[in-house]
Amino acid sequence: MTTTLAEAAATTAAAATTPAHSGAPGAEAAGSAACAARISHVSKSFPGPAGSQLVLDDISLDIAPGEFVTLLGASGCGKSTLLNLVAGLDAPSRGRIDTDGRPALMFQEHALFPWLTAGKNVELALRLRGVPRSERRERAEELLELVRLKDAHGKRVHELSGGMRQRVSMARALAQESRLLLMDEPFAALDAITRDVLHDELTRIWRETRLSVLFVTHNVREAVRLAERVVLLSSRPGRIAREWTVDIPQPRRIEDAAVAELSVEITGELREEIRRHARH
Repeated sequence: MTTTLAEAAATTAAAATTPAHSGAPGAEAAGSAACAARISHVSKSFPGPAGSQLVLDDISLDIAPGEFVTLLGASGCGKSTLLNLVAGLDAPSRGRIDTDGRPALMFQEHALFPWLTAGKNVELALRLRGVPRSERRERAEELLELVRLKDAHGKRVHELSGGMRQRVSMARALAQESRLLLMDEPFAALDAITRDVLHDELTRIWRETRLSVLFVTHNVREAVRLAERVVLLSSRPGRIAREWTVDIPQPRRIEDAAVAELSVEITGELREEIRRHARH
């Protein structure tokens, strides 16, 4: 049976209060209190026609509480695979992953249930968390207001623009009250202006809530525009090739000179990784 994105999102919400996970059976999140996520020597292989295919190789990465990290790399380098491992949707072949509680996950597609209103989609995550019925509507309205959709509670999904749907998806992720938000290219399908507006909104929400964010993208300027730290994965197998600390004050604009300058440097490294992969 095929699982839709909406069902996967609901499953993630339902598991929002389960313990941290790892690749080691029975492992506990020892030492993860100082980190929103700790990825320790994680590798992931998938079976293929010619045998096991190594997709991720010995990834180690700590995400501090309240830190915004973007994960950057060429298509097929394993960015989404790593995000799914951190979310607990799959298990590493080797290594372990510890998180401070269960992460919330936001997909590239909005993954909303089309037969529910915007508010009811958010309330679903609250219900799966065990929030009493009497409190759900008020809390859902608060979350919709946080993402600048104050009057959208009763609107159906088809009545919402692409940007509004992603805002509802963000509100639903925030409803899980996780301390770590995982975002898998959530703005990739949007036009440039809507994407820029949502960059502003995400930055505002992150600064207000101090969530930890791990954001997957293949857009270098988006990575620099949003993050405190940019992590570059090599092409398959995915390994951490380099990291950059982004010391550009927020709020930033994607067209800022400092953003453009760092983006040029990172793009050069990304191109070299792609060339290196092509030579092998």
